[in-house]
Amino acid sequence: QVQLVESGGGLVQPGGSLRLSCAASGFTFSSYAMRWYRQAPGKERERVAYISNASASTNYADSVKGRFTISRDNTKNTLYLQMNSLKPGDTAVYYCLVYLELAPTWGQGTQVTVSS
Repeated sequence: QVQLVESGGGLVQPGGSLRLSCAASGFTFSSYAMRWYRQAPGKERERVAYISNASASTNYADSVKGRFTISRDNTKNTLYLQMNSLKPGDTAVYYCLVYLELAPTWGQGTQVTVSS
């Protein structure tokens, strides 16, 4: 079955970096665009970044532009999110998402906490 498994979250100080991974299985990863979302406590889930199936196109939320980089390795069926210059406002659960036949499939999420 289709599965997305995020990893790489944790506690980091402001200004630090983390790299999140999303391991995909159960579908042809290289055929689908992928997205990262996040949800902070008490807030709605928001889209963080998008990447097309062959990495030709990416875009970012204004709040992370210039600090976060989305990438993928289609040989490893893995999506990444490199997060630099982290701020307390980046604290959230981060999810990867794929739309298969217009239906969203979410991972279980990984917690990122930015605090001193």
